Amino acid sequence: MNKKGLGFNINDIDTKVRPQDDFFHYASGGWMRRNPIPKAESRWGSFTMLRHETDRQLQTLMKKIANKKRANAGGAEQMIRDFYRSGMDMKRRSENGLNPIRTLLAGIHAMRNTRDIVRTIAHLERIGSGGIWSIGIDQDMKNSGRYIIHLGQGGLGMPDRDYYLKNDAESRRVRSAYEKHLVRLLTLAGRFTEARQEAALVLEIETELAKASMKKEDLRDVDKTYHKKSLAQFEKLAPNVPWREYFKILGAKPKEIIVMQPKFFAAAARLLGMYPIEAWRTYLRAHVIGDFASFLAPELEKENFNFYGTVLTGTKHQKPLWRRVLRVVNGGLSELFGELYVKEYFSHEAKRKAVAIVSDLFRAYEMRIKNLDWMSAATKREAVKKLRRMNRKLGYPDRWKTYRGLRILSDDYARNAMRAGEYEHRRALRRLAKPVDREEWFMSPQTVNAYCSFGLNDIVFPAAILQHPFFDAAADDAFNYGAIGSVIGHEITHGFDDQGCKFDGKGNRKTWWTKTDSTRFANKAERLVKEFNGYEVAHDMKVNGQLTLGENIADLGGISIAFDAYMIRLAHTERENIAGYTPEQRFFLGYAATEREQERPEYRKTMVMTDPHSPSRFRVNGPLSNLPEFYAAFNVKKGDKLYRESKKRARIW
Repeated sequence: MNKKGLGFNINDIDTKVRPQDDFFHYASGGWMRRNPIPKAESRWGSFTMLRHETDRQLQTLMKKIANKKRANAGGAEQMIRDFYRSGMDMKRRSENGLNPIRTLLAGIHAMRNTRDIVRTIAHLERIGSGGIWSIGIDQDMKNSGRYIIHLGQGGLGMPDRDYYLKNDAESRRVRSAYEKHLVRLLTLAGRFTEARQEAALVLEIETELAKASMKKEDLRDVDKTYHKKSLAQFEKLAPNVPWREYFKILGAKPKEIIVMQPKFFAAAARLLGMYPIEAWRTYLRAHVIGDFASFLAPELEKENFNFYGTVLTGTKHQKPLWRRVLRVVNGGLSELFGELYVKEYFSHEAKRKAVAIVSDLFRAYEMRIKNLDWMSAATKREAVKKLRRMNRKLGYPDRWKTYRGLRILSDDYARNAMRAGEYEHRRALRRLAKPVDREEWFMSPQTVNAYCSFGLNDIVFPAAILQHPFFDAAADDAFNYGAIGSVIGHEITHGFDDQGCKFDGKGNRKTWWTKTDSTRFANKAERLVKEFNGYEVAHDMKVNGQLTLGENIADLGGISIAFDAYMIRLAHTERENIAGYTPEQRFFLGYAATEREQERPEYRKTMVMTDPHSPSRFRVNGPLSNLPEFYAAFNVKKGDKLYRESKKRARIW
């Protein structure tokens, strides 16, 4: 036996399932039998389990903070402690009722014209609520050195336009439940006699907004969501809306704006003039109540969960109060909490070893690019340039965000959330006057996830994901390269997926492909689209291959490059079998361990409707059915269910 362990439990494997037929259930069938989905969860797997563990770590930190008799006013510990106390004080939240949002509701009631509506929307956006559209500050994708305002579609209470517009059984079920939810929410807020009529009106307005909204498949296409307009051009596109006053209230004076969905804004301007003022009072009142329900009295929070938790995801019970509040505090004060988390729980040895794996992945990726048989030398040179410029961020930022001036009190949960939202709004606005900060992080260290930024051309791996089951310093290389190595490879590949490939090494939207290579890439990607379109989630529902294309490319590329990197590492280490498995087999078992998950049927349907990620079993079986390395490791032959004819296999990076 190797001095190091497997990295996974041998009992997780279901030997009754042939790996050649269904590797997902082979690798995790035993684990699935022993780990039913908890009643407070919509899904249960490697990501959710590690998030639970991270929550427990944060809870331990919270208890240490809470037990301190003194905390400096305005300091990290005081803000974290009092924000948490305010959320946990259900008695006070119940007594407060709607008081935290009374001023907002009064402002909505006082609206008299379109100007008032737009002014109200601006005020709501400042505190983290919203209105008909969304606003954000991000890089200009064609000039990555500067920030610019982005305006996008919004205004819907359900997760996607299709819930309003499709007439299939699932959409009708959710739509009916949503209207009932609005009725109950408005009734709890005191709209006793008007609730049913008002709910129908809100649904009507949202349906009109849905008709004007871009499809989710198109939303991920960076070319379809980039429309730079001068302020004058935007005013012409969406007339009769006081846009200059709107931006003034937000604290901005833009000369140019990225209008992500021009048709939506034209329609929104039209709808503002079409519906009477009372209709917009009803719409915004319902949205404010819904936006802040989770911070108010327990009956409002519970009703919010009934729809967004039970109806949409099948979750049986609310998460414990401490976990719900912790998530809010963690979101509002993310880097304050993150700094404490890193000091207490982050292993610098884990970072050192992860850095080594990252370096191996980059070397393997460069070799893979140089050896591609379908790409020209000119495009290869540009691809390598981009790869070499890609910044790697692991663990935590070198410079922590400050929260100086943020006022957090122990007696008002909802207003704490509002003040935290407004603070982040002001932080975002300050970006407009500064050059792009290429060292900024968009995930906190305690986040169990990772990401790739096209505009910054960086990959980011927060401290929390550098733990088992994604990384284990005590496990053999096969596991770690299969697990965290595939995650790293996945994020690198996002920089070269169907959208990431449109950006150069500086983060600018720029064509660096030859026309022939671009066509070849598109043809290879289309093969992957067709493959995933064929995966059936339910009897009446299949994976959307176009929506999930970017993630599917990243999965396929990530595991391919991670395998190459492991082969390089294996060539310099002792080769041995452990528990009857070869190094190559352990690599693929390590990968499958990170993707193990079981989902409730409701969650799975919502996921297929809205999520750019494929369900977990297809994230395992799909890529592996295309990899000759997997075929060799497990002796996959014609007639096996995972066998795919070589001419039908997808291979891009």
